[in-house]
Amino acid sequence: QVQLVESGGGLVQPGGSLRLSCVASGSIFSFSAMGWYRQAPGKQRDLVAGITPGGITNYAESVKGRFTISRDDAKNTVYLQMNSLKPADTGVSYCNKLYYVGTRGWGQGTQVTVSS
Repeated sequence: QVQLVESGGGLVQPGGSLRLSCVASGSIFSFSAMGWYRQAPGKQRDLVAGITPGGITNYAESVKGRFTISRDDAKNTVYLQMNSLKPADTGVSYCNKLYYVGTRGWGQGTQVTVSS
């Protein structure tokens, strides 16, 4: 059973900020590199940020310098701080294991809409 619960999305104006949270079951989170993914309307789901168990992070070029991924292992939670948001950041955001490509095993996601 998939246990990934994303939250924190919403409607924000360009230049604004949001902080996303994802609580994962222990079987998914423990000792796993985790990632945040974004699916824009009509497009495939793309990886935007990742973090290893040791805290090493990487980011898609489109979000570097604006987004920060972090994790709290005690809470089985991964976060995505999104600053300087742009309309191109609009989409449904998901978390999962880093580089996960399955069609099943995703949470419901959280909608991010950047619009004036």
